[in-house]
Amino acid sequence: MNMRKRMVVFGCMAGLALWQPAETFGAATCGGHGTRENMLVSTSWLGEHLKDKNLVVLAIGQKAEYDEAHIPGSVLLDPRDISTKPGETPLTLELPAIAQLTAVFSKLGVSNDSRIVLYITKDWLTPMARVYMTLDAMGLGAHASVLDGGMPAWKSEGRALVKEVPEVKPGNLQACPQSDVITDLNYVKNNLHQQGVRILDARAPEVYNGTNPRAGMPGGHIQGAGNVYYNHLIDESGKLKPVGALEEQFSAAGVKKGDRLVTYCFIGQQASALYFVSRYLGYDVRLYDGSWEEWTRHPELPTENPAAEKK
Repeated sequence: MNMRKRMVVFGCMAGLALWQPAETFGAATCGGHGTRENMLVSTSWLGEHLKDKNLVVLAIGQKAEYDEAHIPGSVLLDPRDISTKPGETPLTLELPAIAQLTAVFSKLGVSNDSRIVLYITKDWLTPMARVYMTLDAMGLGAHASVLDGGMPAWKSEGRALVKEVPEVKPGNLQACPQSDVITDLNYVKNNLHQQGVRILDARAPEVYNGTNPRAGMPGGHIQGAGNVYYNHLIDESGKLKPVGALEEQFSAAGVKKGDRLVTYCFIGQQASALYFVSRYLGYDVRLYDGSWEEWTRHPELPTENPAAEKK
């Protein structure tokens, strides 16, 4: 099968580069990562390619939102289907086994020669980025992108919306798990103050500095970590901020060119948005999925709490 046989589309976020034409891509592969040039598609591109045989449109969100109206041909992906269930692991919403993820995406029509774009039924940033990161971990990141402007842009342009649910032919998918997407506690512990490695906290500044901790969790952050708030990566319209503005935020958090980044948050969800943008900016990045939830279960590990230190 050539690449025109399938294409997957998920959409959200706005204001980025446009996806390259399908003709510019070679045979289906597994592995590698997306780049700034191919991590997004425009609404006009999607409108022109909706009937491509290699296009599968996946909407990420709640069933009620999807049932109300969705992009023609899109199929619903519930983010809960790509996360562990309560009690399955000691931590919250971890990535499940690759075999389970493969089954989920195959059922939605994804094959190894699919093109993948993400769109959210509402303007959630983190679930979209979590799906993108998941695909990247499966080896499909180079095939994945995001609909520029998402559903809000699609609606504002008066583009077609439907209620019909398409019939989906299961895909032929074999994942090739990547070792440079998810990382663990030991890696973070061993690289806390390692030159060339920068730990980044994606949470709100008042959480990061300990003035407004989440209930049931200690205040503060991993020792030495910088802060790039995930919600400051987008502008008021929901579009990703310009590259220069994003780079300024990363620089203010202590990131230097050539650094390897490690993103974390409470449980790995907000950190997925920071992971996505880090890849978009061209950084080598890992996501610490255990995040603050796991780190603070080990009292011997170093943390900082500026708010408590001021008292």
